[in-house]
Amino acid sequence: MRLQCRMKLRVRINKQTSKVELDGPEPTLSELSDRVRDTLLPECGLDSDVEFNLSLNGKEVLLDTGQTLSSCGVVAGDMISVILPQSSLQLKQTPNSTRATEQRQRLAHTHGSSEEAGPSCSESDAVMEEDEEEAGVFAPPPLLCCETSSGLIPHALERLLDSASCQNPSDCLMLAAHLMLLETGFLTQGPKVTSGEMPIGWRAEGGVYKLQYAHSLLENSLVSVVTVPMGQSLVINAVLKMDKSLESSRKLVLKPDAYVTPDWAGGTDVVYRDLRKLSRLFKDQLVYPLMAAARQALGLPALFGLPVLPPELLLRVLRLLDADSLISLSAVCRDLNAATHDPSIWRHLLHRDFRVCFAGGALPRDTDWRDLYKKKYKQRKQNERMSRCRFYPPHVPPIYPLTPIPHAPLPLYPPGIIGGDYDQTPVVLPRPRFDPIGAVPAHLPGVGVPNNWRSVRPGGNRPADIRRGFI
Repeated sequence: MRLQCRMKLRVRINKQTSKVELDGPEPTLSELSDRVRDTLLPECGLDSDVEFNLSLNGKEVLLDTGQTLSSCGVVAGDMISVILPQSSLQLKQTPNSTRATEQRQRLAHTHGSSEEAGPSCSESDAVMEEDEEEAGVFAPPPLLCCETSSGLIPHALERLLDSASCQNPSDCLMLAAHLMLLETGFLTQGPKVTSGEMPIGWRAEGGVYKLQYAHSLLENSLVSVVTVPMGQSLVINAVLKMDKSLESSRKLVLKPDAYVTPDWAGGTDVVYRDLRKLSRLFKDQLVYPLMAAARQALGLPALFGLPVLPPELLLRVLRLLDADSLISLSAVCRDLNAATHDPSIWRHLLHRDFRVCFAGGALPRDTDWRDLYKKKYKQRKQNERMSRCRFYPPHVPPIYPLTPIPHAPLPLYPPGIIGGDYDQTPVVLPRPRFDPIGAVPAHLPGVGVPNNWRSVRPGGNRPADIRRGFI
């Protein structure tokens, strides 16, 4: 007996998945379109004359030119998406629950008439698919703090909240920090450490938190985390002790109100916010730099970051930077300092920034391309300064006849004093001295009376006394 070849496919229409079997060893795209139009569209509550397109990824349309499905890259078991126009997205007939109920009744009737006790695999799969369609898209709960969303926290954090009696937002923030240390591979040290619970004595007197950890990648090391509340902030100090002599420390300042909602009222009903930001900040500024410094001090290879990349990828990343960024990157660690001194990088930058090309053999192989780039850079800066000076020529003193005659020098005698006995009984000086208040051309102090000149002073030729206004 000769078996008939069939291709089994899955067709998705408006978030509803149906199974389709096409006869023949090489079914065509036209046969699949006819099956969808005649069978699947009416089952989904759509008219048969609705225009639609078929796609493998939901975006690129498969054009029907009479070709086979295998020539389009379709194999048995693939999911074919039906792209409908916007006007046909709403279903016109029964919802998914009705279809699932009808199919269960049909399967139950079939099982009752059958001698087999259990359903077949294909029928069970169909029922499971319909149940998934009823429940909607499955959204798994977050496993890590960096995967949290609004209102959802990892299950491990929920267990910590259940076991620890938090009294303030700082306690809740310390639970999240403890979980993030566990996510990065640290192991809690202390007596009677139980999974899902905080270690004994983690909350000391005075609001201080003390925890100790060890890491499998840091040999013979112990991390002491001491957290001290300072006003509205929480200062986390992490000290890594290695071989009882070498130490490395990091500090991070956090605000509990920024990550725990202000309506927290105690108990286990704690609502966190911005746990993704907290995870990124805590790990990037505290955990990873502490581990990197410790492994570098112990002479161990790096675990993450740019130094871990292969030399080929590292050179591709470094050649995209500018000279200032490369110089700053060279001060990070020894590995990056050696990578930034690669001659090929500076030769690439010399050609990119200054368009300098050298023919083969024009320069010796031991040319210091970094020093050559430095000379070109200084030359460019000097040319820029000179170009700016062209618009502002230096000041040249003008010729003397074209300039005004300089002012006469100041007299050597002291200036006049306004009011007081000095003006009433002036001292005879070698040179005549006039009163600075008002000009009296015909009157010389101590000489006599005016020469046929009417005084402009209201009190005669006698100098005015400013003290009269206050008497």
